Amino acid sequence: MAAKLKKGDKVVVLSGKDKGKEGTIASVDPKAGKAVVDGLNIAIRHTRQSQSEQGGRLPKALPIELSNLAYLDANGKPTRVGFRMEGDKKVRFAKTTGDVIDA
Repeated sequence: MAAKLKKGDKVVVLSGKDKGKEGTIASVDPKAGKAVVDGLNIAIRHTRQSQSEQGGRLPKALPIELSNLAYLDANGKPTRVGFRMEGDKKVRFAKTTGDVIDA
């Protein structure tokens, strides 16, 4: 199945403790159906000090289910993402406005 949300997309969280907050996708795991969004779903991880880095209580962004994220269109509104053929190329488009996301 093609990826509806990709790295670098601006998204809004639809449910959970960060509901309504916006961010950019840092990475996507399509097999697990989850994505890491910068600055959202932060948890404190206790890490041991090593030679290369300082230890302590470090904040870390944890993955969020893709179903709990919605793409932000050009107007800043959450929208679903669809696919269509333009010529011989398959492109993603915002369902609310019909604008092509990645040309």
